[in-house]
Amino acid sequence: MNEVTTLETIERYLRGEMTPDEKTFFENLRKTNPELDQLVVEHALFLQQVDNFSDRKNFKADLQHIHTELTEKGDIKPAKLEGKAKVVYLWKRYKRVAAIAASIAIITTLGVSLLVNSLIPRANQSELKSLSREVKKTNDRLNVQTSEVNNLKNKMNDKTAGTKMPFRTAGTGFMLDGKGFLATNAHIVKNSRNIFVINNQDQQFRAIVIFTDLAKDIAILKISDDDFKPITNIPYGIRKSSTDVAESIYTLGFPRNDIVYSEGYLSAKTGFNGDTLSCQLGIAANPGNSGGPVFNHDGEVIGILSTKEAEAEGVAFAIQSKYLFNVIEELKKNDTAYQKVKLPAKSSLNSMNRQQQVKKIEDFVYMIKVN
Repeated sequence: MNEVTTLETIERYLRGEMTPDEKTFFENLRKTNPELDQLVVEHALFLQQVDNFSDRKNFKADLQHIHTELTEKGDIKPAKLEGKAKVVYLWKRYKRVAAIAASIAIITTLGVSLLVNSLIPRANQSELKSLSREVKKTNDRLNVQTSEVNNLKNKMNDKTAGTKMPFRTAGTGFMLDGKGFLATNAHIVKNSRNIFVINNQDQQFRAIVIFTDLAKDIAILKISDDDFKPITNIPYGIRKSSTDVAESIYTLGFPRNDIVYSEGYLSAKTGFNGDTLSCQLGIAANPGNSGGPVFNHDGEVIGILSTKEAEAEGVAFAIQSKYLFNVIEELKKNDTAYQKVKLPAKSSLNSMNRQQQVKKIEDFVYMIKVN
């Protein structure tokens, strides 16, 4: 879609000229394309400014027309053709020319806007790189015992029974609710057949996807394994509001098979090209960090690490944590079985130093493997 066609489509959307199907398609496209969303906002502001300019011009013309009529009727005394009265006289005489000039000015402004938009660099998906990591099938396999195999083991009393399952993708997730609900990135578990989560003690559990929001790149998992025991007292809280630029942040994740700590700072409250869904971090991030929690100095989750800039080192992006609340509400609306899912609201880590915080948190951060 070229620049002119894009702007024409945006104007149809803003003026309510789309059919319901076109509007639904366009709004879904806005959710998945931050460039288009930004362009819609900018063009709406531009059209509003043009309308305001037109309203002011029309109002001024009406006032001047009334003034002229009152003068001609003798209701007010005519003044010498100086200052404002001269402007009224000239306006009445040359208002058609002025209207044409105003139209030319508006057309010129639109032309300049199109030219500027055509020169603005557009976001390319190749400029962002997801932080999920590929799993080497030859030497990185996870021993998994399914419930069927365990039943067979018990019957045969064979302690060596088991299966080996190759995995294609690995990432990170973190506990949202002690009953086994975890958050991660949707791109990690997309099109998955089997999901296993592994905690810091190398315990592994089967999990399922219970909700996915591809637009926000958030997925909610549920551990569905009889060996999993519910956990109490999640130490961190999920923050509902944004944090301050330059604030110290850190993350825990699995760019390798051991948990890895990285620290940095919040460099911008918006993400790539002003994306309001995410925030920008100055932090070293590697494949496998996708889905990992980002913490502030009080031990509150402020985001979910998702992507990094492909051509720049130390520039990563995280989905803002406030959207987790939206996703959980959607989950509850879709399935009443999850009405009791509750996000941790308060952090118990704010009085601890960084090392103490990490020791408390690491048991609630999981490696995720998918095939």
